[in-house]
Amino acid sequence: MRITILTQSDPFYLAENINYLLSNLPSHSQVVSTVVFDVSPFGKKESFIQKANRTATIFGLGFFINYGFKFVFSKLNKNKSVKYVLKKNNIPIIELLTGINHPESLAQIKAFEPDVLISIAGNQIFKQPLIDLAPKGCLNLHTALLPRYRGLMPSFWVIKNNEKETGVSVFFVDKGIDSGPILVQRRMPIDEDMSQAELIKKSKKMGMNAIIEAIELIQKDNYEIIPNDDEDKSYYSFPTKADVKAFKKAGKKFY
Repeated sequence: MRITILTQSDPFYLAENINYLLSNLPSHSQVVSTVVFDVSPFGKKESFIQKANRTATIFGLGFFINYGFKFVFSKLNKNKSVKYVLKKNNIPIIELLTGINHPESLAQIKAFEPDVLISIAGNQIFKQPLIDLAPKGCLNLHTALLPRYRGLMPSFWVIKNNEKETGVSVFFVDKGIDSGPILVQRRMPIDEDMSQAELIKKSKKMGMNAIIEAIELIQKDNYEIIPNDDEDKSYYSFPTKADVKAFKKAGKKFY
């Protein structure tokens, strides 16, 4: 089965996890191409200065300095680079000249004849022609137990809301936000003193294994869909400064 991955150049968690995924793909499957979006933690394009300023304003100076050092370190460590990992594994990177949903971009992706698209931290809105491009569908990894915690930064919200468990969901993308039918879902407990960074690290690894399982199910063409009912949904957007203040006041930790 031919796979195209849609991801972003995240400098913290993605490189090692994508490398793990590529090293553990099921037999008779291969990643034939990738699209790597620029990092955009706020769900839209912003300049580096705008991103830095907004991060410091919302999350505080300590958070900014901690992740600032990690960001600088990642630039010096090629193993933290998503593009380096892809090139090391001889995976072609599609350099798009237009937006992901533009006909020219769709043609570039389609030229690799993918059977399935897999979005891993893809930070773009996918329109129907892209969703329908691959014959076996477009999958997305969401690090929460859908239909709850749709939206942004579920790792922050489940800790802030004192959840006892969370998990990952691999689902078929539709035109909604995290609303498509679920193919694979896995659960994990949240330890009382777990930091957000620890939760992200564990859930990303769990997510890679869920993607591997999803690929196997699609290859066999024998799977049951897990409902992603709107009646049971909850949705969260990006945290505000007040949300972060409440998070810290409750003794929750980012790292």
